[in-house]
Amino acid sequence: MRESGKVTVPTVELRFTALPAHVRTARLVATAVARRCGLGEAVLDEVRLAVGEACSRAVHLHRRYCPERPVLVTLVDDDSTFRVAVADEAPALDEPEGDLGDLAAVADLDGEAVPPGVSLAVISGLVDDISVEPGRDGGVVVRMSWSTSG
Repeated sequence: MRESGKVTVPTVELRFTALPAHVRTARLVATAVARRCGLGEAVLDEVRLAVGEACSRAVHLHRRYCPERPVLVTLVDDDSTFRVAVADEAPALDEPEGDLGDLAAVADLDGEAVPPGVSLAVISGLVDDISVEPGRDGGVVVRMSWSTSG
C-alpha cells in the first residue's frame, strides 16, 4: 500500500472502556484482522486467546487504577508479520526493575484473581514473539506477533 510515495502498513486501532464485556469485542476484531492477514485457523485460535488474555489483564488494571481511561489495542499487518499491541495506562507498580512479567495480579473474565504473571506466561505459549515494555503514558504495552509467511 502506497500513500504519497511512502509505504503504509495496514493498521487497526481499537480503544475501549475498561469493561470485561469489551474483551470479547477485542478478540473478535483481532481474529477478523488476523484472518484477513492470511493466518490459518489454528493460529486464529492462538490470536483469539492471546489477545483475550492481554486485554483482560489491561481491563483489570484499568478498573483498579484508572477506570476512566480506555484500553488501546493496535493491530498491524506488515506483509510478513501480524502484530498486536495492548496498551494499558495503569500507574507503574513497585516491582523489581526488569521483571515486567509480574507487573500485577490479573483477573479472568469472571473476576477470579490468578497469580501475577500467569496471564503473560499463557500468552508467551501462544505467540511467535512477545515483549512487555513500559508505555509512553505510563502503564505497559504487551506486544505480540505471529508470522504470516508460510
